[in-house]
Amino acid sequence: MVQADRRRSVPRTDTVLAHPELAGAQRRLGRGLVKAAVAAAQQRAREGLIEPDEVAAEVLAALPPTASSSRRVLNATGVIVHTNLGRAPLSPAALAAVAEAGGYTDVEFDLATGQRAKRGAGALAALAAAVPAAADVHVVNNNAAALLLTALELAPGKEIVLSRGELVEIGDGFRIPELLESTGAKLREVGTTNRTHVRDYADAIGPETGFVLKIHPSNFRITGFTAAPGIGELAGLGVPLVADIGSGLLTAHPALPGEPDAESTLRAGADLVTASGDKLLGGPQAGLLLGDAELIRRLRRNPAARALRVDKLTLAALEASLRGPVPPVLAALDVPVETLTARAERLAARLTAFDARAVASVAEVGGGGAPGVPLPSAAVSLPRRFAELLRAGSPPVVGRVERERCLLDLRTIAPEEDAELEQAVRRCTS
Repeated sequence: MVQADRRRSVPRTDTVLAHPELAGAQRRLGRGLVKAAVAAAQQRAREGLIEPDEVAAEVLAALPPTASSSRRVLNATGVIVHTNLGRAPLSPAALAAVAEAGGYTDVEFDLATGQRAKRGAGALAALAAAVPAAADVHVVNNNAAALLLTALELAPGKEIVLSRGELVEIGDGFRIPELLESTGAKLREVGTTNRTHVRDYADAIGPETGFVLKIHPSNFRITGFTAAPGIGELAGLGVPLVADIGSGLLTAHPALPGEPDAESTLRAGADLVTASGDKLLGGPQAGLLLGDAELIRRLRRNPAARALRVDKLTLAALEASLRGPVPPVLAALDVPVETLTARAERLAARLTAFDARAVASVAEVGGGGAPGVPLPSAAVSLPRRFAELLRAGSPPVVGRVERERCLLDLRTIAPEEDAELEQAVRRCTS
């Protein structure tokens, strides 16, 4: 009898949806999403988990901030370009540009003449200005697509000459050699795993050579008895020299002395450089193609270029990342460790009740960039149980566990997020 009474007292769906705040949520999130949250709350009330008069409040608490299932997280891992957390976070300027481009936009239209215009001209001009050594530039949807398009245009049915020490496997089991072979090109492997010389490349080049490919081993290091020719040594072999630098560093950075950048690679003699837009450039996911004007023209006109092109939101975010303020990725690289230490000490002092301590830490670039390069950092150390508790919070905080302690590395937390991080810790025991 009690169960029946409880069921009768659960508010009807239309009554809950008429709640003033839920009416606004329906306009923002859509009726279907809100209605599903209402049904879930009603079921909890029927099961006695909440009171019937708490259904509306339960729905409001359960609704997501947007109609997407993606959730903003605070990245306290110390991995600046964290692939599983979306790689490079966009700058406020890039986010504003995406919002502006979200409706109708002049992405491929000349407002002065009223005629069709070059697609994404502003983004391409910004990229060209950022890498003066590039005679021309093109953008596709990621670095793998850039390599794919290059192979389709420059080596259809031909050979791609590359070192055995650069047969890279990237994330989720994808392998660059298999990607290239999927285009119909043949791989001509030269040298050995640990040592490859210029003569190995020169001896392999012949009438069937499409291009020489130099791949930066961005997610591993080979040390010891090794040898690998530089870009300057491979230039002038009589075929196009393509350099996949991977991480998207456009110009040299003092914190990453061994990381190749697009400007230096082109000046050293590469005919074409491919790179990612959502790593050390600090922008959206994109594949960058920079270099010889004739090669870029050929790539742009290849039929596959249409299938690999980027959308208006990517173009807007890329341009703003290049022209606007320093993106968060580069800001994280540049912050002095002394500044991070002072922030960690302030936070730990405010969280002593939670056994918080300020400790030295080591961050990293991540995302297949600057492997093995330590970035001195500072972190707030908490008992291990906080790792799971923080991930379950709102917003979720993702740290890392070392020696049975949860470390919240501040190199990947912006200064304006310190207060939010503190509150997230406090809510773990509230």
